[in-house]
Amino acid sequence: MILLDGKLVSEDLKKSIADQAAIFLKENERKPHLAAILVGNDGGSETYVASKVKNCEKVGFESTLIRFDTSVSEIELLNEIRIINERTDIDGLIVQLPLPAHINPDLVTETIDYRKDVDGFHPVNLGRMQRNLPCFLPATPFGILLMLEYYKINTSGMNCVVIGRSNIVGSPISILMARNANPGNCTVTLAHSKTKNIKELTLNADIIIAAIGKKNFLSADMVKNGSIIIDVGINREESSESRSGYKLFGDVDFEQVSKKAAFITPVPGGVGLMTIVGLLKNTLSAARKEIYS
Repeated sequence: MILLDGKLVSEDLKKSIADQAAIFLKENERKPHLAAILVGNDGGSETYVASKVKNCEKVGFESTLIRFDTSVSEIELLNEIRIINERTDIDGLIVQLPLPAHINPDLVTETIDYRKDVDGFHPVNLGRMQRNLPCFLPATPFGILLMLEYYKINTSGMNCVVIGRSNIVGSPISILMARNANPGNCTVTLAHSKTKNIKELTLNADIIIAAIGKKNFLSADMVKNGSIIIDVGINREESSESRSGYKLFGDVDFEQVSKKAAFITPVPGGVGLMTIVGLLKNTLSAARKEIYS
């Protein structure tokens, strides 16, 4: 079994991003700039945004964090997004999810300028992705591709089962794994909560991407020997054994499944770290205007 080590890969790729950011600074007399909007003080969101800010600093990006209370109106939030859309000194914009119930997340996503949509959620980017055109890929699927590419895993002709159909991970990665590229060229099955006999599908899968949000959903009796397992799940449970007060679990029973897998990602230390790399690479591309000029 080979561990697909998100920490090792992300640190290596961030060195390359930092080198390119230094060149950008020299040529443009400014740093690539990522802005993040955080509404409220959700613990998970606070952690994610803090990590993004820290990583921006590490690779030589400028970052701006804009905070709103949960009582912020939808109109006020959308107006702030429009202001950032017009700022030429900001290259990428993310709005951290989840948002309060009175704010429509789809409207928020569609208000972001697709040329600054470094999360890759805007309909323009998703549409271009579906057509295999240059675009900002959703950060987590992008990170998965970077991981497979780094370990030189040739996925062509493989059977791939994606468990979970979210617009953030499941649906886009199913499209990307089927595209005519490497990683890609898979025969893809998209399974979800309504799929019957998921075990029959996963037992025939060469690659399983688990993104369903259920702790240890994928068990050892659901995978064949020599399979490639990508665990996207991040499930929190309170724990007195951890300084943070909680422990993270994936969607895969790592201890048992790793005994059968050829390659597997851990949680934590796997796909989550690669998501940050995808976001940073998108921001650098936005600054360079490599996709939309």
